[in-house]
Amino acid sequence: MTDRFRIGSELGRRLKEQRIALDPLLRQAGLSPSFFEQEKITVSTAELFALWRAVGEISVDPSIGITMGSDMRVERLQPTAIAAVCSRTFGDAVERMGRYKQLVCPEHIHLHREGADTAVEFVFTEATENEPDVLVDNCLAWIFAIGRRGTEGRLSAVRLDLRRGMKHRDMLEKHFGCRVKFKAERNALIFRTVDLALPFTTHNAELLALVGAQLDSELAAKKLPVDIATRVKQVLQRSLAGKRPSLKDVAGELGLSPRSLQRKLADEEITFQYVVEGTRRELAHHYLSQAMELNETAYLLGYEDANSFFRAFNSWEGVTPGEWRMQHRAVA
Repeated sequence: MTDRFRIGSELGRRLKEQRIALDPLLRQAGLSPSFFEQEKITVSTAELFALWRAVGEISVDPSIGITMGSDMRVERLQPTAIAAVCSRTFGDAVERMGRYKQLVCPEHIHLHREGADTAVEFVFTEATENEPDVLVDNCLAWIFAIGRRGTEGRLSAVRLDLRRGMKHRDMLEKHFGCRVKFKAERNALIFRTVDLALPFTTHNAELLALVGAQLDSELAAKKLPVDIATRVKQVLQRSLAGKRPSLKDVAGELGLSPRSLQRKLADEEITFQYVVEGTRRELAHHYLSQAMELNETAYLLGYEDANSFFRAFNSWEGVTPGEWRMQHRAVA
């Protein structure tokens, strides 16, 4: 997985609910003032860490990470969390979370069986520094909340391991209901191994099949080896309507820097402009064969006006869009 991934725009709203002013937060994190105003917010692991570190520095509530990670309101659950809550057992839920996490960011959930106990550890695979404390609290509180919800409160933790020095012991032990080991070698929540088999009263086979099938399909697609030109075309097909995506836009969608994308395209001996024009030409044929209005076709292909589309199409085919449609209608 590349170290560029999307985060939900609802994070900004949730931070506001915790009385975090976004402008000073973004300044503290060294992020753009328009960060939360983007239609699609993408970050690197370093930027994600900077954001959560700033949350911890600005918030006056030391439990803010736990509070946000424990929010199990149905309307806020992401597909991964829904699949987890609908699982058969706590162990099944953790396994699903670990499998589907890789769809959204370079983060793994590791299970370490240690005799009578099993440790659950979050690992950011692209991290070059320690995770911010508040992000660790958020992640561990999230998996604990799912386990508690699914078992109607029967799940309990044995121990909480934290790399940080000792602070807020009472708060952490009260929330997780177990002792905390500070200055540990990892950040992990430890459960009794037998508790992985605790059944979820929230198990919903029908909903799990529906959500799980979609997530498994996305996971399978993500693992398929696809050449860079095809990946660029897929992004363009989703985002051409009404605008012409820039190299920077497409690179961001693919989790690459513009320079990396140019280099990968050059390795395949093509240019970004070549892929753009090829995608437009292919889509133009599709739209024209569907009897779509020419002005609407021009808009969907990202042209400023119909005349620009007419000129481009004529350069591709040697005829106008209307003539091309008549010819192919006659053939059909």
